[in-house]
Amino acid sequence: MKILLAVDGSKFTKKMLAYLSTHDDVFGAGNDYTALTVQTPLPPRARAAVGAQVVNEYYESEAHKVLTPIERYLSRQGRSVKSTWKVGPAGETIAKFADAGKYDLVIMGSHGYGTLGNLVLGSVATQVLARAKAPVLLVR
Repeated sequence: MKILLAVDGSKFTKKMLAYLSTHDDVFGAGNDYTALTVQTPLPPRARAAVGAQVVNEYYESEAHKVLTPIERYLSRQGRSVKSTWKVGPAGETIAKFADAGKYDLVIMGSHGYGTLGNLVLGSVATQVLARAKAPVLLVR
């Protein structure tokens, strides 16, 4: 199965990884894993002030802070993972990436932040559920 792990380095990402580890019968090493983290775009004025190269290095550095521990954790669990990062609105970007990559499943932790309607799931999770064509497994 081709599985996209939408990660942000939060405690909810850690819970999602723990869930994978405890459900080895379904999420074992035989699956094809990709970890995706999405960086929030900096305001255009900030990008113009410091330059595109500095901003791109910042995005890459922040992404590696999230992805490196996940790669290590999954490696210790006997799972190989490809890692990538994108810049954009998180929910929309995750859904587009999942659709373009033809993933069989998207797994993500749910924060539960947001307005009254998003208390249970969180706004990013709600956006991914609404936009992605692949099934989405939310771990809370």
